Amino acid sequence: MRDFPVSGSRWLTEQAARWERGELEPAAVALASTVMLVRADARGGESSALEVFLQRRVASMEFAPSMLVFPGGRVDPRDARTDVRWAGRSPRQWAEILGVGEDEARELVTAAVRELFEECGVLLAGPDEHSVVADVSSAVWHERRMALTRHEISLAEVLSDEDLVLRSDLLAYRAHWVTPVFEPRRYDTRFFAAAVPEGQVPDAQTSEADHADWADPAATVAALDRGEVMMLPPTRVALEDLAVAGSVTEVVTDAADVIRVMPELVPLPDGLVLRTPLPAPSGEPTGDRSGDR
Repeated sequence: MRDFPVSGSRWLTEQAARWERGELEPAAVALASTVMLVRADARGGESSALEVFLQRRVASMEFAPSMLVFPGGRVDPRDARTDVRWAGRSPRQWAEILGVGEDEARELVTAAVRELFEECGVLLAGPDEHSVVADVSSAVWHERRMALTRHEISLAEVLSDEDLVLRSDLLAYRAHWVTPVFEPRRYDTRFFAAAVPEGQVPDAQTSEADHADWADPAATVAALDRGEVMMLPPTRVALEDLAVAGSVTEVVTDAADVIRVMPELVPLPDGLVLRTPLPAPSGEPTGDRSGDR
């Protein structure tokens, strides 16, 4: 078992305290997807072999304010259209991998592609199964992106209208986390990984983040331990995995034996912790206290 202390995050501490006082009821759980967008280390860092694109959520957000996160969000049922062309694994194959129905698999995979496009301007789709759209920075593509953000259209509509193929083969399945019962907004989230397509450049043009950039996974975990940044346990664990990866290729390959992780709020003599079934990192004792801050 691995424990993550709650005390380092005022937002988590407040929610946990309200739960302990019986002021909260369990919220409904929404399906969601998040994407670890990676590239080979382009800045000569000494800690990790690759970089990952991270965003810092604005302080006014109701869920995870000021936390470092990967691009992501909840599914849109409108994306379960069957006329959208896919490259790589079919929705039925993804359903088997994710352990859900075929419509939910369509929603989860398409949500990963949509959120990546909405939040950082990277589109995993192309004219055919061997290519991606070369340039999505034009005014026309920017308006499509904003329309998606305003929920005026679905990504399925964009892909169908533009006769584009959704490149599901560019996604790898990496992790599965469910938000603890005491949080007012809860998500059943699948973590995917993708390499940034050649020629596309992620940006920070999203209203949900006040900062976004490439980051060294190991250096970011070290900054967390120093109290310089904040993140939830799923992000920390994902960054730890990225920090020890030897290459981008290793990361954009499905993780073995993905398990469903839902942290449980547990009181200990020195404070509340979020307990998970995950093993402690190598060299650290079970019940690690260096987690979420």
